[in-house]
Amino acid sequence: MYKTREVKVGPFTLGTGHPVRVQSMCNTDTRDAEKTAAQINLLEDAGCEINRVAVPDMQAALAIGDIKKRIHSPLVADIHFDYKLALEAIKQGVDKVRINPGNIGAVENTKEVVKAALDHGTAIRIGVNAGSVKYLKSVDGKMDLSDEKWAEVMVNEALEQANILEQLNFKNVVVSLKSDNFKRTVLANELFARQSDIPLHIGLTEAGSFLSGTVKSAVALGTLLQKGIGATIRVSLTEDPRMQVRAAYEILKALGLREYGPNLISCPTCGRTQVDVTGTVHALEEKIYSDKALLQKATGLKIAVMGCVVNGPGEARDADFGIAGGKGEGLYFEHGETMFKLPQEKWVDFLIEKINTWKHE
Repeated sequence: MYKTREVKVGPFTLGTGHPVRVQSMCNTDTRDAEKTAAQINLLEDAGCEINRVAVPDMQAALAIGDIKKRIHSPLVADIHFDYKLALEAIKQGVDKVRINPGNIGAVENTKEVVKAALDHGTAIRIGVNAGSVKYLKSVDGKMDLSDEKWAEVMVNEALEQANILEQLNFKNVVVSLKSDNFKRTVLANELFARQSDIPLHIGLTEAGSFLSGTVKSAVALGTLLQKGIGATIRVSLTEDPRMQVRAAYEILKALGLREYGPNLISCPTCGRTQVDVTGTVHALEEKIYSDKALLQKATGLKIAVMGCVVNGPGEARDADFGIAGGKGEGLYFEHGETMFKLPQEKWVDFLIEKINTWKHE
C-alpha cells in the first residue's frame, strides 16, 4: 500500500487514512453563476463532495465569488494558460485551482499563484492528461509509444511540475495523471505513487457513455483504489454529471471504501418471472437517488427485489428486508423472517415507506 501526505481542500483532508472523496465537474457556463450554482446544488444533493468549474476567461473567474455564496461544497477552478485567472479565482475564494505550471508562462507567474494560494489556504492540483503531454512528440519522434513509455512521459512531466511548487515550498498539492486508456492510466498512477507522496486525483479522460464509461472506469479505478492509490475520484461520463457521482460511489461501495445508498439486490429475471422486477427496481432507484433525505436513510440497507421462488426467498431472507416474487405478488421478508404477501402494485410505495421508518441497528 502507498502512503501520501495530507492535503487540505476546503473542510476535507485528503490522503492516506482519509475517505476517498467524490468529485465531478459542471457542464454549465461558469459565467452564469446562478445556473452553475444550481447545478452544483443538485450535485451536492446527489452526494458530490468537491465540484470543479471551467474558468476560460476573467468573467468566469469573477463569477467564482457569487457561485461560492450559493453552494456548500469545496470549489475547484480549472485554469489553463493565463495565470491571472488563477489569481482572480483564488481572490474570489476558490478552494483549489487546477493548473499546469508549465503552461501559464514564466516561473514568476507560478510564484504569484503560489503566493496567493499560500495566503488564502488554497490547494493546487497539477493535471497531466495523456493527450496533451508536451514531451510526447519529442520521444523518438514517434507517436506509437508503448503504454509504459506513455506512463513514463506523463509521470516525468507531473514530477517536473510538482518540483516547481516544491522549490517554492508549496506542499498543499494534488496531482492527476489521466488517459482514456486503462493500462496507461494505471501504469502512470502506480509509477507516480512509487516516486512521490503527493495524493492523487484519479480518473479516466473521455471515459464515454454511461455503460461503457462506467465499466472502463470501474476496472481502472478499482485497480488503483485496491492498491491504496487515489485520494479523490471522478468518473468522466458523457452524461448528466449526477450520474458521474452515482458511478463513482458505486465503484467505492463495491470496494468497501464508502457507503452510498442501499445495497439493492435484484435478479436479472427469466422465463419464470411473473412480476415486474425491472420496473420496481427502476422506480425504487429513481425515488431514492432523487431525494437526499431518503438517500441518507437508505444508505447501508440491504434490500432485495427478486422475481421468483428459486433464489428469491434466500436472497430476501439475507437482506434487511426484501420481496420474493410470485404470480403478481410477492412474499415480504424482514430480517430473515417471512412476514406476509404483498401485491406487486404496492411494492414500491411499501418499500419506500419501510426505508423512511427503518431504524438502523
